[in-house]
Amino acid sequence: MNNSCYIYDDTFVQLLNLIYFLIKNKMKPGNIQNTYYSPTLLDEIIHLEISEDPELITNLIQEMGPDTYRTIYYVFLSTEENKELIIYYLILNGFKYKDQLLYHRNLKCVTKAITISKYVLHEAHKYKGFIRFKELDNHVLYAEIEPLNDILYFISHHFEKRLKQEYWIIKDVKRGILSIYDKHKYILISENDFKLSTTKLSQQEWEMEKLWKLFYQTIGIETRKNDRCRRNFMPKKYWKYMIEMENEI
Repeated sequence: MNNSCYIYDDTFVQLLNLIYFLIKNKMKPGNIQNTYYSPTLLDEIIHLEISEDPELITNLIQEMGPDTYRTIYYVFLSTEENKELIIYYLILNGFKYKDQLLYHRNLKCVTKAITISKYVLHEAHKYKGFIRFKELDNHVLYAEIEPLNDILYFISHHFEKRLKQEYWIIKDVKRGILSIYDKHKYILISENDFKLSTTKLSQQEWEMEKLWKLFYQTIGIETRKNDRCRRNFMPKKYWKYMIEMENEI
């Protein structure tokens, strides 16, 4: 039984470097986890000091193709419990099958990775249409989200094009990460490294929210209310950040 558990520092680049080192040295891991992992009594925890190869990502893309690389990255952004091992076997088989890897659906790591990546992209797509911005009194647009997967990158990339003439901040509450856009580019930063100057709504935003609540209440027909149907179209996990649902959480 292989109880070796290799630890990395929770970054994508470090994970890739660790996996490449293991494959290069023909070392098969029993598990790979980040630094937040709580080991069991059976785990043999191994920390390796590995220097990062600046050309590794470029080489992986050339070796396996951009589609495989994107799939690997989407798996990393997921909340899948054993995502690191899935990525390990993807890269291991990628060196064998090159850019044809994703066509080998007989491989468990491939079918699992494709399923996970679709799930991550689906959640990102839903949030692009759902996200609610509020205008703060400094005229910055601010929104909070709590996605299951780490999709702030996808959302930020979307609104970088959609709201290019606005200052905006999107906060992933679950992970404590902020995406900050300054009309030129966005950066992802920990909330510990950035403090919002204000969370007070602008007067116009306050009035608009008041009108929206009134509109929502006015058009509702009590006798046709169907909570089950409403939850199917808008799951309850989104309600926390919906102005009109504040009294129904």
